[in-house]
Amino acid sequence: MTNDIAAHFDRQYQTHLKHLKLKGLQPKTIEAYSRAIRRVGDYFDQRIDTLSAQQLTDYFTDLVASHSWSTVKLDLYGLKFYYAHVLKKPWVAPGLIKPPRTQRLPDIVTVEEAKRIFGATRVLSYRVFYFTLYSLGLRLGEGLRLQVGDIDAARGRVHIRDAKGNRDRFVPLPDATHQLLRRFWTVHRNPVLLFPSRLGGLKGAASATTPMDTGGVQTTLHKVIESCGLKKRSRPTACATAMPPT
Repeated sequence: MTNDIAAHFDRQYQTHLKHLKLKGLQPKTIEAYSRAIRRVGDYFDQRIDTLSAQQLTDYFTDLVASHSWSTVKLDLYGLKFYYAHVLKKPWVAPGLIKPPRTQRLPDIVTVEEAKRIFGATRVLSYRVFYFTLYSLGLRLGEGLRLQVGDIDAARGRVHIRDAKGNRDRFVPLPDATHQLLRRFWTVHRNPVLLFPSRLGGLKGAASATTPMDTGGVQTTLHKVIESCGLKKRSRPTACATAMPPT
């Protein structure tokens, strides 16, 4: 791969990122669609502007063999976005992919199982975060984005911003969750974030401008669930009757 090819790919990739942001997509979608272009670029040595239907067939055939259908779909959507907004030309392989239809019900974590998860989580910030997700019924990203000002104690509710479909919503605030979050805030005292980044330690948390790392939260939760001997594939489902972690 020559320097000219690499430079052209980088310019196109940056243009892709700009369009993703201008279209108002969620950060998680932006990361998924940009990851798709990086992965396709690596596969074709950064020469991705003139791919044929056969090349795309080969790429997605290999991808299906090594990744989940969720990843395959995200790469497909990311590439289609790239064609439409960066290359400004029609998608060359219509009808290429049709993932099998599946409908899975989420695993429900019982109160007793939730208590085991909280008790096995040694890091305070993670323990409080998992309880907050569980008691409020939040997705991981919704919990990480929580801010101090989102807690409306007077009305007993929490303002959830930028939820699925870019919509806001309110959820009830259990008293146990409110008291736990108040105690946790006195530990880090960040003026904005409820769950500030842990990279700078306790001292850095007070001035952090980003929330805890998504990967760290997920990895720790998977390890905790495994250590508890649970076989759950989804996040804890809301149930405000669980006892707060001590």
